[in-house]
Amino acid sequence: MKSHMYRAAIVAAVLGFAGQANAAEIKVLSAGAFKQVVLALVPGFEKQTGHKVSVDNGTAGELEKRIEGGEAFDVTIITPGVIDKLSTAGKVAAGTKTTLASVGVGVMVKAGAPKPDISTVDAFKKAVLNAKTVAYIDPASGGSSGVYLEKLFEKMGIADQVKPKAKLKNGGYVADLIKSGEAELGIHQISEIVPVKEVTLIGPLPKEIQNTTTYAGGVSAMAKEKDAAAAFLKYLAGPDAAAVLKSKGMDAATS
Repeated sequence: MKSHMYRAAIVAAVLGFAGQANAAEIKVLSAGAFKQVVLALVPGFEKQTGHKVSVDNGTAGELEKRIEGGEAFDVTIITPGVIDKLSTAGKVAAGTKTTLASVGVGVMVKAGAPKPDISTVDAFKKAVLNAKTVAYIDPASGGSSGVYLEKLFEKMGIADQVKPKAKLKNGGYVADLIKSGEAELGIHQISEIVPVKEVTLIGPLPKEIQNTTTYAGGVSAMAKEKDAAAAFLKYLAGPDAAAVLKSKGMDAATS
């Protein structure tokens, strides 16, 4: 009996060692709006596979420049258009593009502050003009919501009024400027508003002017652990991700 138990213990130890030997370390470069989803899903993936995942983030524009500049990564999550460009440039492996989720732009105020009406385009315009300060992502940083808002304000004819009171965030959470009191009204992707308890999401932009950003992932053409990277990307598109996406203010991909 003891001999049998001893052999079983040896087998278990060998299998455990083999599992550790096969474990991979995966580096993920994620657009800021998707980072919270990735971080929420990493523990489950690591537990299932034994692989380890590190996550870094930036705006879509920043990540594109970093990858084009030669930064090493295994999986990247950006917008589909950027994935296509990086694939054409040989940075993302052909055939690995996977659509993951989409998210709209929302409006926020500090928790406890009065919530202006944004239910219509005119109401939103009035709320922006009435706010003493308006915070959003700096368009120059390449953040998709900031780029969109800059064009939207011009189209609405209020760019000149917004510019002097704009508080621009160079990546990260616009919500940080709201909770600190540096800005009164904040506009950012909903998935980057929901996680911040100190602010209140008033709601999404009116559908007539809503801007939905889709996120897709791809595996690096130079990934050292291609199988593990592909497995993680598949996990991000799998059933475990659906509830997480919803809790983070995002919608699962429909295709």
